[in-house]
Amino acid sequence: MMDPEVLERIAARRAELDELEEHLVKQLDEVKAERDELAVAERVLTRMSERTGGERDAVAPASAQVGGRAMLLVPHRGDSVDETALPDDYRRILAIVRAAGDPVQVRAVGEELGLQVEVRGKLEPLRAKLVKLADRGWLHKRGDGKFTTRL
Repeated sequence: MMDPEVLERIAARRAELDELEEHLVKQLDEVKAERDELAVAERVLTRMSERTGGERDAVAPASAQVGGRAMLLVPHRGDSVDETALPDDYRRILAIVRAAGDPVQVRAVGEELGLQVEVRGKLEPLRAKLVKLADRGWLHKRGDGKFTTRL
């Protein structure tokens, strides 16, 4: 006959392993889901880069399909590109920074646009637009986080 204590240990260990297996299956599902999302993101980025490759010098705002929706792209600033190539909201932001004369913070631009600047979440999309304008050569982002127009 089997020792009851040994049987209890076996049952306890089996329960631990069942719990561990359940945890690992869940974790594996999460990893697979994230890998699928990364594959989709990679396809979208590839599609966008293929579409925007020849459009960097375009005069009109370019758009790309992301998740079935049209996304407006901000062109890089260049000799053949002027402000009319920018979407309206980006032109407004550029005009506000230019009118300020001095380096401006995101909050000041938000106030000019009539945003609820007390709510941090309202400023983050604006900050992203300012950074995008800076990345594309339309504005200059200083080390202190303020923005100025390019000369």
